[in-house]
Amino acid sequence: MDLNTLRQFLVVARLEHLSRAADELRVAQPSLSRTIGRLESELGTPLFDRAGRLQLNDSGRLFRDYVERSLGELDAGRRAVADAAGEGFGTVRLASETLLTLTAPLAAFKRTHPAVEVELHQLSAEDMARQLRSQDLDLCVASQPLRWDGLETARLFEEAVGVGMPLGHHLADRSSVAVDELADEQFITASKGHWLRLLLDRLFAGSGLTPRIVCETNEASAIAELISASLGIGLVPGLARRTAIRAPGVWIPVDHPDCRRTTTLYWGAGSRLSPAALLMRSALTDWAWTSH
Repeated sequence: MDLNTLRQFLVVARLEHLSRAADELRVAQPSLSRTIGRLESELGTPLFDRAGRLQLNDSGRLFRDYVERSLGELDAGRRAVADAAGEGFGTVRLASETLLTLTAPLAAFKRTHPAVEVELHQLSAEDMARQLRSQDLDLCVASQPLRWDGLETARLFEEAVGVGMPLGHHLADRSSVAVDELADEQFITASKGHWLRLLLDRLFAGSGLTPRIVCETNEASAIAELISASLGIGLVPGLARRTAIRAPGVWIPVDHPDCRRTTTLYWGAGSRLSPAALLMRSALTDWAWTSH
């Protein structure tokens, strides 16, 4: 099996759809199907279940994990050689669920280290964990646990999460609100799997309630604008209301001890961080220490 076959397998494994994988890889679908078939023949076992939609089976998941780690090590070796042979500190690859959180420290980092190339990605927690494992990323900032044991962490900050609502809302003059008082409200929130949505669902479930969700979007600016337009209310972290989002509205604390988020920096425990990644890790931890 060659590297191209393994990389194509990873795309099919991620999408679990041959035609979409072929489009992404820019190859013909019959050719991709034959490539996967040859790989399965070489391994002596199917990697996908084909009854109905294409699905990665247990053997496929096991093989995927090994391929991700192997290709990650190869790419890490290439980057290490390039860093050693070149000048400067190279590139750092950083991901987060929302880049709004990192705007200020990233701007300060670029002012201090203009020669470092910063590659940014906005990803789900699941995708961040997978790409850390495959060494496609150096660092991740997440507001929920990343599900992989091979990670090291540094806690960046913890903050209150309040509820944002438009001016003139019947609760807008309150100093705090309880979860039960929000039972009949219409919520604008993030999609399933995002930390903000997980927090909303967890708070309501604790009171035996289900939130009334009228809009799902992972764009923090869109959530703020829609709240300001009186289309609903939504949970808003304290940092977001102090940043560039200036939509008119009010922010009210929620009377619940768990209505908070903890933001954590992650990197692979066995990965060899580049000089650029080490600089970024120090910059983010120093920013968290001095700003919160």
